[in-house]
Amino acid sequence: MAAPAARSVVFVTGNAKKLEEVIQILGDKFPYKLVSKKIDLPEYQGEPDEISIQKCQEAAKQVDGPVIVEDTCLCFRALGGLPGPYIKWFLDKLKPEGLHRLLAGFEDKSAWALCTFAYCAGREEPVLLFRGRTEGCIVEPRGPRDFGWDPCFQPEGFEQTYAELPKEVKNSISHRYRALAAMSEHFSQLSSPGDS
Repeated sequence: MAAPAARSVVFVTGNAKKLEEVIQILGDKFPYKLVSKKIDLPEYQGEPDEISIQKCQEAAKQVDGPVIVEDTCLCFRALGGLPGPYIKWFLDKLKPEGLHRLLAGFEDKSAWALCTFAYCAGREEPVLLFRGRTEGCIVEPRGPRDFGWDPCFQPEGFEQTYAELPKEVKNSISHRYRALAAMSEHFSQLSSPGDS
């Protein structure tokens, strides 16, 4: 039985770079066609899982069909996990330099990047969560400034920031890659016949 390749799922994003990265990471392993759509969703507050579930449920209502939403957190260990899901606003006001300066008074510069992809088949359907996490530390910004907080996040085991790494390398270790790998694996198991 062939995978339902013709079916499409709305990926809620207005960020072309993010869509490009997601498609590049998923490759042809994902059994659905991703169609991006910018939807203004409320900025929910709470823990990452709660936020992802609320965003996905609201998007499924608005689209009236299957949707995927993504939520990304950048969590500083010294700040108890903040800015976390509020990183977008911190980055907007402080820029990568300000994020680095937030930790000036702390010895611990460690951080983790957390990505959650939430999938919902439609209105009133349950939400599935797929998470990916990459450990690292916050450094003085280095590299191109075209993708959020990438210039100030240096993943564990690397001398470069996300922004300095070649795309293929970043896309093979990132929090987004890990969450997408979990999602892709889930859907490929559903679409391939069992071998029992």
